[in-house]
Amino acid sequence: MAGHKHVVKIGSVCIGGEYPIAIQSMTNSKTTDVKATLQQIHSLEKAGCDIVRFTVPDREAVKAIGKIRENTAMPLVADIHFNPRLAVEAAAAGVDKIRINPGNIGSQEGIRNVVKACREHGLPVRIGVNGGSLEKHILAKHGGVTPHALAESALYHASLLEKFDFTDIVLSVKSSSVATTIQANRILAEQSPYPLHLGVTEAGTPRMGILKSAVGIGSLLCDGIGNTIRVSLTAPVEDEVAAAKALLEVCGLKQGIEVVSCPTCGRTEIDLVKIVNQLQDILERECVKPSRRYKI
Repeated sequence: MAGHKHVVKIGSVCIGGEYPIAIQSMTNSKTTDVKATLQQIHSLEKAGCDIVRFTVPDREAVKAIGKIRENTAMPLVADIHFNPRLAVEAAAAGVDKIRINPGNIGSQEGIRNVVKACREHGLPVRIGVNGGSLEKHILAKHGGVTPHALAESALYHASLLEKFDFTDIVLSVKSSSVATTIQANRILAEQSPYPLHLGVTEAGTPRMGILKSAVGIGSLLCDGIGNTIRVSLTAPVEDEVAAAKALLEVCGLKQGIEVVSCPTCGRTEIDLVKIVNQLQDILERECVKPSRRYKI
């Protein structure tokens, strides 16, 4: 698919081309609480996460980036809303990628400044379109949050960056609707050369969130679409990584140990449910190692 051709480097991790699918998550601590944020980053790395994103809502958070950077080699992504100046400052502070929401990032001049800063520091930009913050004129044109509306927003803002001669771009379009997310990403995969970050936003609790992500992300991965994923859950951040790893294994995109077990029936002579759960716990505890990645 088209979305796999372009390669983008995020710290030590490459996505796109023939590189493996990268797993992402996001800290939920206050970024200014450096100790708590680093604890989560280290925990995510141990769980097998490849890229970590954290929010940068103000300049106090920007000031914390340097201390975070000093204590981890993990690829770090600054999540920026509303204020492009924060993206400029975060780029200089030591992150590896900037994520902007085109629905609230501001004027073209602000985007130009973000591009200039990212070019100076060798950083890519993720254009993260969310169904909850689409531009009003696009909503009016399409009559709501539709797959074509999401894709149009992403492609338009990618074209803005291209006008500034910038192509270190990652695209993502997310909706809480699984069907909308799938269709929007299929449109992007056909119309854009850039790597795609996949996810179903506001997916919910583990019970429903894993199901929604399995269908939404999994169907795209099985079609050869997607270069990096996040399984968004209202749960401990490590659970997102475990779910993402399992999803990649199920799709045949990551090696792992698959437990094959009988669903049980009246012929079952042992407590198979207990045994299988114990085995799964042991495998998850003993076999978790940071993913090996490739550099260029």
